[in-house]
Order: sequence, then C-alpha cells, then structure tokens
Amino acid sequence: MISPTAILLISCPDQRGLVAKIANFIYANGGNIIHADQHTDFAAGLFLTRIEWQLDGFNLPRDLIAPAFNAIAQPLQAKWELHFSDTVRRIAIWVSRQDHCLFDLIWRQRAKEFAAEIPVIISNHPDLKLVAEQFDIDYHYIPIIKENKQEQEAKQLELLHQYKIDLVVLAKYMQIVSGEFIYKFPQIINIHHSFLPAFVGANPYQKAFERGVKIIGATSHYVTAHLDAGPIIEQDVVRVSHRDEVEDLIRKGKDLERVVLARAVRLHLQNRVLVYGNKTVVFE
Repeated sequence: MISPTAILLISCPDQRGLVAKIANFIYANGGNIIHADQHTDFAAGLFLTRIEWQLDGFNLPRDLIAPAFNAIAQPLQAKWELHFSDTVRRIAIWVSRQDHCLFDLIWRQRAKEFAAEIPVIISNHPDLKLVAEQFDIDYHYIPIIKENKQEQEAKQLELLHQYKIDLVVLAKYMQIVSGEFIYKFPQIINIHHSFLPAFVGANPYQKAFERGVKIIGATSHYVTAHLDAGPIIEQDVVRVSHRDEVEDLIRKGKDLERVVLARAVRLHLQNRVLVYGNKTVVFE
C-alpha cells in the first residue's frame, strides 16, 4: 500500500535559491521527496513548482504543515496550495441530455481510476435520472430558463453545500453558468466539444463541417465568467476527412470528449494543475 503524501503547488516571482529553500523545508522536517517538477515562465517572471513528499516520518503533523510553510512562503511572495494524496474529494456531475461523458466518469470512478466520490448528479432535464438510479446516485432535476436562472442557481449552490461538494464537473451541461455562481463556487471543470479557441459556443461540429477542417478536437478547462475561455487543462484532436458528415464528426468528437474530460478530472484530483493568470502548468 502506498503511504500518503503531501503535495505543494507553488507559484512565485522567480529568484535565486527557490528550489533549495522549498526542498530544505521538507528535508529539515524529516521528509522524503518522491516527486519534484518545476517550470519557469520567463515572460511572466514566475517560478512554478509541484513537490510531493511522504508523510511517514515527517516531523510536522498535517495541521501544522501549512502555517509552518507559510513562514517561508510570505517572504517569497508565493501563492501556494497544500494537498494530501489520501483526500477523497466529492464531485457533483452536471448534465443535460447527453450521457456519454456521464457514463464514462462514473465507470472510471467505480474502476478506481481516480479517487473521488460522486454523490449527486444535477441536471436541467429529467432525461438521465435512470442513469443515476442505476448507479445509486442522487439526482436533482433543476430546470433553468432566463426568468428563473438566479433562483435556480441558488438551489444548485445550496445542493453543493448540502452534499459537501469539492468539484463540479460539467459533463455536457448545455447551460451557461453565471459569473455570480462561479464567484461563489469557482471549482468547476467543463468539457467543450472543439479545440479551443476555435469554434467557441454552440454547434461547433456544424461550424467545423462548414469550414472543412481536417482535424476536430475537444478541450477541458476551468470555468470562468468568460464563455469557453477559462484556463485549459487538457486537449486532444482526431483527424477527419471530406467524406465525414456532421454525424461522423459528432461520433468522433464524443470519443474525444470522454477521454479529454476524464484526463482533466484525474489531473485535477491528483493536484497536478497549477493555474496562473488564464493559463495552466500541468505537471504530469
């Protein structure tokens, strides 16, 4: 059995001695580093790193690691997050009518491809309730129209608190989430059915077909108030040809959507994604 680990995700102004200072914090407290990765964005003048160490034999109890590291982080002007590998986060999956990404995430979670619980599915349509019942997951149907959006989003937010949700995954949820909601609950991952920034918004496969593209893609990103413009976590593409109709593009695209969304969710849960500005560094 793999012993639990602690993970630090850090970004700070680039300067000499950063690696030594961070590593020495772990070494001085009896820690054994098992993974360390770093990147310098020279244009932004930022140093970004992910460092992971075993908790067995570490001198600091979990609740004291953050305040102890903060004493080092403050002089470095660092932004940082501390995570533990044995934390099991709770996911709410939001859907509309399409079920391919929903099924894929549930199957992967049941197969223990990533450590998470899926206690609830929220939808603006009743269509996928049977899927939730099949897997014994609570299902909440919350229809949304322009006139009741604020009221219904308040219900959605209440459910997230009720189920103690850590992450929302928009698995083909065909609604725009308001900026106010995102401000209150920013941990949201979306799957978009195109290789962003191409074909933003609705009907990208139709747009791609009309443009005669030779590749189509899928993009998973964090949700922001700007439509389909949040920090990108994962992308992939597949070739298409002049023989493909729109239906062929949709079929090929759905395969990509499943894989790209699953990768993004797994990377997030493994604390491998560091967001800075509207970009990400993904430490694989």
